Amino acid sequence: MREVRVLEIKQSVFADNDRQADLLRQDLKERGVFLLNLMSSPGAGKTTTLMRTIEALKDTFKIGVMEADIDSDVDAQTISGSGAKVIQLHTGGMCHLDAEMTRQGLAGLQTDDVELAILENVGNLVCPAEFDTGAVKNAMILSVPEGHDKPLKYPLMFTICDVVLINKIDVMPYFDFDLEKCKEYIRMRNPNAKIIPICAKTGEGIEEWSKWLKEEVSRWCMTK
Repeated sequence: MREVRVLEIKQSVFADNDRQADLLRQDLKERGVFLLNLMSSPGAGKTTTLMRTIEALKDTFKIGVMEADIDSDVDAQTISGSGAKVIQLHTGGMCHLDAEMTRQGLAGLQTDDVELAILENVGNLVCPAEFDTGAVKNAMILSVPEGHDKPLKYPLMFTICDVVLINKIDVMPYFDFDLEKCKEYIRMRNPNAKIIPICAKTGEGIEEWSKWLKEEVSRWCMTK
């Protein structure tokens, strides 16, 4: 049988992206801009949580939002009603953003008057976890209807996140969802992750989440 040459390209692609992400973080640091990468599966409540977050922090920080999606501007239209600066990013069919794509988005957002930039990443628990966007912190939302076993099924997503928001806790009585078991599974993947149960619909837990984010942004901007 003829020998087939195999090229391992995955590592080099990720390595180059990691370098670009580090350069982007350095640039953001120098300009005093905090970038949050917000991830989740579709329907977990990213946009609703984002609206609550903006409402809680809009008097404290100048906020800009990048809405990433394969197509449509539905989420950007929603966010535009919050008073935050917003831009829609179309990924051309790609299920994630990398550092260069994020840099292009920030350039389009024009962050000279932005202190807190939030990237609402494409709804997906796999691809977005694989690419460093250059964000200062990674956050993800796990909704109750998805089940408490998701940290076991999508380990990388939970490993890279600094904070996990467990959303839709108002419907927990109607689903076979074990909150304590979920926390246990998250800590198995990432013992340092901050875990905050929330209900974006009612606002429960948003104060704790906003407090955490406010402290992180203030710390980043003060040490530039």
